Amino acid sequence: MTPYVLTVDADVRDLRTADHLLHTLAAELALPEGAFGCTHLVRGDRPSVALSLTLPSEPLLRTAQERLTARKYEVSHGSPDALGRAVIYPGVSVLTGTLTVADLLDRSAIDRVTVLGSPRRPAPDTRLMTANHVRPQWQNGELVLTAMPAVGGTLVPFEVPDPTPCCADH
Repeated sequence: MTPYVLTVDADVRDLRTADHLLHTLAAELALPEGAFGCTHLVRGDRPSVALSLTLPSEPLLRTAQERLTARKYEVSHGSPDALGRAVIYPGVSVLTGTLTVADLLDRSAIDRVTVLGSPRRPAPDTRLMTANHVRPQWQNGELVLTAMPAVGGTLVPFEVPDPTPCCADH
């Protein structure tokens, strides 16, 4: 299947807003199960977060582009980079609660799990507490979830749903 990708510049400045907008657009565009919605950090004179939508067919791409352009979004073909952070992807809706690494890989588009600070992959029966927030990233064509060790030999995704802002205690 050839993916068809659009980049959406919605003038978003933070990941939380970008995540929310991706979910809103996915619902409004009625994206099919095989679609991907990613965020991309844009550096330069105007740092922002761009969105990409990967759709399974050209007709879906054209329809999405027309509808987004009609809503006054700046839309272009292709992805801003190869390192997108996946927010919408096949299987994301079932990655809730605590599951094993094997279940996560079987139920979603995630290709592999890495553990911060470890050269080895986690065992398939290692439990991962998702906090209902699993944001893998594209790395060399694979969707990779980076996890961290947690209490009792479990893992948690490296990205947490509500991070403490930098300098929150000053």
